[in-house]
Amino acid sequence: MSQPFDVSCSRHGADVVIDADERRARLGHRGAVVWITGLSGAGKTTLAEAAERALFERGCNVFVLDGDKVRGGLCADLGFSLPERSENIRRIGEVARLFCESGQIVIVSAISPLRVDRDRARRLVPAPHFIEVYCRCPLAVCEERDPKGLYRKARAGQLLEFTGISSPYEAPEAPEVLVDSAASTVGEEVAKLLDELARRGIVRAA
Repeated sequence: MSQPFDVSCSRHGADVVIDADERRARLGHRGAVVWITGLSGAGKTTLAEAAERALFERGCNVFVLDGDKVRGGLCADLGFSLPERSENIRRIGEVARLFCESGQIVIVSAISPLRVDRDRARRLVPAPHFIEVYCRCPLAVCEERDPKGLYRKARAGQLLEFTGISSPYEAPEAPEVLVDSAASTVGEEVAKLLDELARRGIVRAA
């Protein structure tokens, strides 16, 4: 497995390779992977898009990798069995790593139900550049929201291996950022995330 930020095997001289400090000087911030996990309907995409907007308006190079969009392209060949879910997250993690190495802040919004898969993504990115965000929301609230009608279909047996109903979700045990979308506003969630990015030296404090 390739190591992030390792240019020791490059054929070129050190004066040619662009390092992380040069990218930070150009962009005004460090690269990072913000990995938002939670049940379907927990508010991951809402938080990701709001955080992207807030960082963009502060002049950051930032991009959202949305799980649904990745599923429709890069991972269109995968189903929803646990092994295929793991491969889906592996691919997202590799793409996120490349964004991070380029000096960008990439916000991943994906259910990513298993801790082992999220931990594997974490290992691709050196500390303190990986920030796991747990978008916590009770299952009953997610089902009540059900913006895509997926829970209704899962309860009716029309969707097999649906996370939270017929397939497991393992909540993070020690996320860097915990937001409760059933009790807090999006603005409060974004502020909490930006404070963590500033504390880690990824972006400048407001």
